[in-house]
Amino acid sequence: MNFEWTAGHRGFRARLRSILAENLPADWEQKSRLDTGSAYVSEFSRRFCPMLASEGLLIPHWPREVGGQGLDAFHHWILGEEMFAAGEPRSYQYMNVNWAGPAILKFGTEAQIHEHIDPIVAGTEIWCQGFSEPSAGSDLAAIRTSARRTDRGYILNGSKIWTSGASLADKCFMLVRTSPERYAGISVFLMDMRRPGIDVRVIKSFMGERSVHEMFFDDVELPHAALLGEEGQGWEIARHVLLNERIGAPRYALTQRALDHAMMLLSMDGHSGDGVVRARAGIARAAIDAARSLCLRVVGERFAGRPPSSITNIARYAMVSADRLVAEFIGDYLHERLMANDDPLLAAAYKRAGSTGIAAGSAEIQLNLVARNHLELPRESDMVVRT
Repeated sequence: MNFEWTAGHRGFRARLRSILAENLPADWEQKSRLDTGSAYVSEFSRRFCPMLASEGLLIPHWPREVGGQGLDAFHHWILGEEMFAAGEPRSYQYMNVNWAGPAILKFGTEAQIHEHIDPIVAGTEIWCQGFSEPSAGSDLAAIRTSARRTDRGYILNGSKIWTSGASLADKCFMLVRTSPERYAGISVFLMDMRRPGIDVRVIKSFMGERSVHEMFFDDVELPHAALLGEEGQGWEIARHVLLNERIGAPRYALTQRALDHAMMLLSMDGHSGDGVVRARAGIARAAIDAARSLCLRVVGERFAGRPPSSITNIARYAMVSADRLVAEFIGDYLHERLMANDDPLLAAAYKRAGSTGIAAGSAEIQLNLVARNHLELPRESDMVVRT
């Protein structure tokens, strides 16, 4: 078995690194770590993504007939690695290209594809994802936000929470209840964020002033054309989106950069040669390498055309574990620098570990899915306790 990248893959990575080196501003390393929703990052993203699109590098893995390059899944993964390692200059547009766009291509009508895909391909629109609610986080099937059908379309009422990038977004990929059935009553709508009746409120958090939001909907009118797929098809669409989301962001690339940065600082302080420090760093690096290998296995499944497996959940949990190990390493050996709060890269890595095991499906949920679907362990309710 050959584990080497092809010349085409290596050349693609080299081209990406060259473009990043030419286009990222001198202060990007510092300012990009402060807040993914900051005005600085979002304004740069709105300039950077159209440039990537003009170079054919925003959606290289999409089919040629919709504006992509028709490149394989490994090119897509290399793109994600390089972007995340560089502090994700696409900002929230990585959602567009990784899961919102592919879902529209798979389930959308020709009219929806024409309306929504062209701006994504051009890098001119930002999407957010309206899934979680106050009473429906890990259990998305418990959503209550509803859309009532009328002669003119639908009337939307309810709320969403923890929505990344909502105050910056042009469109929202919305999971909504259209009938009482737990799963069959869920539908997906493609919503213009400029519609009357939408109230977006910033949630101040340790991840940044504008990173996450609440959204409230008061009699928001949506046209029939906003429904993606059929009524009641939302759960199928959501599962498709979540499989892409949970593995579509190679966060271990950020984690590796943080560990390298931490070791550089320890070297400057004369502590990198300490045996215990090196052992801890080695454990963290092994966890990062394991996460990367598992993620590449998932990419390999897609490349081979096989259906998604539980390896997706295992890989997702591996990334969470790597994040936490690096955060613990930073906290144990660079706590004084953390307390000084003058190193955005260290601070971002430490903070990220607090949210990475919650966002996009909690780490505990991933373990439950692995236990049930991969290891085929019984549910607690199915177990008989014998005394």
